[in-house]
Amino acid sequence: MDSSHCLLARLQPVTSNPYSVNSTMNYKYVIIGSGPTGLGAAYRLKELGITDFIVLEKENRIGGLSKSFVDEKGFTWDVGGHVQFSHYKYFDDLMVKALGEDGWLSHQRESWVWIEGRFVPYPFQNNIKYLKPETMWKCLEGIIHNYKFPTNTKPANFREWILATFGPGLAETFMFPYNYKVWAYPPEDMNAVWVGERVAVTDLQRVTKNIIFNQDDFSWGPNSTFKFPKHGGTGGIWEAVGNLIGRDYIKLNCTVEKVVGADKKIVLANGETIQYEYLMSTMPLDIFTRKVEGLDPQTVETAQGLKHSSTNVVGIGLKGKPKESLKTMCWMYFPEYNSPYYRVTVFSNYSPNNVPDINQYWSLMTETSESSAKPVDRETLIQDTIRALKEDQLIESEDDVVSTWHMAFDYGYPTPSVERDGILKAVLPKLEPFGIYSRGRFGAWKYEVSNQDHSLMQGVEWANRVAANVPELTLFFPDTANAMWGK
Repeated sequence: MDSSHCLLARLQPVTSNPYSVNSTMNYKYVIIGSGPTGLGAAYRLKELGITDFIVLEKENRIGGLSKSFVDEKGFTWDVGGHVQFSHYKYFDDLMVKALGEDGWLSHQRESWVWIEGRFVPYPFQNNIKYLKPETMWKCLEGIIHNYKFPTNTKPANFREWILATFGPGLAETFMFPYNYKVWAYPPEDMNAVWVGERVAVTDLQRVTKNIIFNQDDFSWGPNSTFKFPKHGGTGGIWEAVGNLIGRDYIKLNCTVEKVVGADKKIVLANGETIQYEYLMSTMPLDIFTRKVEGLDPQTVETAQGLKHSSTNVVGIGLKGKPKESLKTMCWMYFPEYNSPYYRVTVFSNYSPNNVPDINQYWSLMTETSESSAKPVDRETLIQDTIRALKEDQLIESEDDVVSTWHMAFDYGYPTPSVERDGILKAVLPKLEPFGIYSRGRFGAWKYEVSNQDHSLMQGVEWANRVAANVPELTLFFPDTANAMWGK
C-alpha cells in the first residue's frame, strides 16, 4: 500500500463529495502517532465518552517504538529491552485489561555489568567487591575523596554530576565509558536534570559494608521486578490497546504533510485535509516544527538544536540452550570498547514464545547507539556483534547462530542535552495558540518521563486537560511523577 494513502472513514466531510481526494474532514481531537502516547490519549478520550477523534499513523501498523517484529526464522524482537513496570495505577489497570491477568509473565530483575572478564551485579557502584583489587581500590578511593572533599557547586553538566556523585575512579572505570556507549554523546554535552531515579547514587557506608562482609546488593531501582507479555512481545500490548480503542479510530498509512496553524488544518500527503480543534503530535519535535505553517522561523530553528541518538537493534537467534550463567539473567551492560553494544538482553528468558521452540532455541538482543558524535558501520554491525558476543563469552560458536536480525531506528533516544530545557521552554508554548500540543518520547523530548508508562500517561493527561481542563502532571513535574513509583 502507498505509504501516503489513508482512507478516512467515519469523518464528517464539509465538501459535497466525501470520497474526493481533496475532501476536508472535521474532528475535534486529532492525534498524530499511535505509540503509547497517542494510544493513551485515544483510550482516555474514548473512556470519557468522546468519539469525535482520530489517530493518524504513518506506518502500516501501530505501536511506534513499542512495536515488535518476527523475523523469517520465527524469532520475536522488540525495539530494545522494553520491560513493564509502572509509576501509575491507571497504567497497571490498563495493562491487565489489555492482556488479562494471565497474559503476563513476572520476572525478578537480574542485571549485570560485564567488565574485566567477569560479571558484576547491577548497580555496579554497590558491587565493586567483584572487581580486581586494584580497580576496586581505585573506585573506593574516589568515593572516599568525595566524602572528604564534598562539592556544593551545582553541576553544569552530566560529566560534572558523575564526578561529584561517584568520584573519578568509578567515573573512569564505568560511568564515562558506559554512558558514552548508551547516549552516543560525551557526558559534558548532557544535563543532569534527567537523572532522578534512573541512576543509583553512591553510599560509602553501603559500598564498604558490601566489600567487608562480601555482600551482594541487587535490589535497587523501580524495575527490580517487572512483567513481560507471554505472547507477541511488547508490541502485543499495544495491538491489544488499539483493539480496546477500536481500529476505526486509528488510520494507518497516513502521512502528515503539513499543519496550517492559523487555520487549524492538517494536510495529508494524499491531499486530504482535516480540520481540528485540538491536535496532539507525538512526531519528533524537530521534524514536526518544520511542518507547522505559521510558526516563526526562529522557533523552528531553535527546535533543530534538540539532540537525539539512533538505536540499532541486532537480534541473534541461537540453537541449543544458554550457558548456565545466562539461564536466569535478564540483561547485561557492557562498558568496554571491544563491543559495539551497550546492552544485551537474554530475550528468550523474557518469554519462551520469543523463540520458535524454547526446547531448541534461545535468543540474545543487543542495542547499539549511534549519533553524529558516535558513528556506527551498519553494514558490518551484525558480524561485529557476533564477534563481540564470543569475546564477551555469551556465545561459544558462530555455528550456533541460526538467525540474525538488524533494524535501525533513527530516533531512538531523546538526548537530555545541556540546551534541551531552554529549547523546550522556547518552542512548546509557541504551538499552543494553534491548538497544538507536542507530547510523548520525542514529542516532548523528556527522557526522564519517556518510559512506556510515562508516555501513555502523557497522552492520558493531555486528554484530561483538553477535554476536562485537568492540569497535566507527568510532563511538567517529572520528579513528582517518578516519586509516585510504588505508591
